[in-house]
Amino acid sequence: MYSGTNEPIKITREAEVVAVPAGHTLTLPAGTEVVVTQALGGSYTLMVPSYGGLFRLANKDADAIGQVSPVTETAGEGNKLAGEGLDKGIWDSLKTCYDPEIPVNIVDLGLIYDMQILPLTDGTNRIEVKMTLTAQGCGMGASIAADARSKIMELPGVSEADVMLVWEPPWTAEKISPEGRTVLGIS
Repeated sequence: MYSGTNEPIKITREAEVVAVPAGHTLTLPAGTEVVVTQALGGSYTLMVPSYGGLFRLANKDADAIGQVSPVTETAGEGNKLAGEGLDKGIWDSLKTCYDPEIPVNIVDLGLIYDMQILPLTDGTNRIEVKMTLTAQGCGMGASIAADARSKIMELPGVSEADVMLVWEPPWTAEKISPEGRTVLGIS
């Protein structure tokens, strides 16, 4: 597990990362020096001095920084999720997504407004999520949405996913779950 040392390390293999907050992807070559600044929800925020910024590394690539990828317990290898299992898997995946600036997942922050599972003719599913941010000017929107989409796409039986940012109704602190309030120290 991540030790929280903030010591520079070199990635051991090529790995795809998502720029924070821009949301575009790029591939870091093996040997790139990084500093892990945060590890929440099975993804890692990396400071990459040679690229001049922060990047998010998905849990599927955790081995590139010497970490063990968490095991997904929602389904066995190759089994498609359906019905309540898929619904639970999606919500569990969304609960592993964090704003890099707030130590509460996007579900408990109250950022998810809607989630729809749309069956496709090939037996897979399209997932549509409507989410908001704590502030419209938040530069993390594209990065958080890309992280949520990526984690949903890892679920067996999902072939399409769209995470849309919406602004109505406006987010307020009242939307934070009791669990999120506890983490943030809010009564």
